Amino acid sequence: MNPKDLKYAKTHEWVRAEGDTLLVGLTRFAVDQLTDVTYIELPKAGAKVKAGEGMGEIESVKAVSDIYAPVSGEVVAVNGALAADASLVSRDPYGDGWLVRVRPDAVGPLDHLMAAEDYSKQTEGQ
Repeated sequence: MNPKDLKYAKTHEWVRAEGDTLLVGLTRFAVDQLTDVTYIELPKAGAKVKAGEGMGEIESVKAVSDIYAPVSGEVVAVNGALAADASLVSRDPYGDGWLVRVRPDAVGPLDHLMAAEDYSKQTEGQ
């Protein structure tokens, strides 16, 4: 079940607005497809990311996949816990397994992202 308070990208990242920043992570669907996550490469704090473009990689025993920025802005924090234990993203993708915190270039609605119900429909047949 996808949390209803989040917005979702077609590329399986989620976004939660928290004050003037956005918390970004990977969906349960994405991490379940990867299975055993072994390594995550993320941008450093201060890096600029652009919506729809790659901002990192996630490696599992099955594959290496790109992580895409769901919004444009500046990375203001990176989840350092993932460097020590990448599997945290699999165990708690909507909580302690978050990836980065971004200060968006533009403040406003996240209308280009999907609601939980729409994201669930997208992943049903996959």
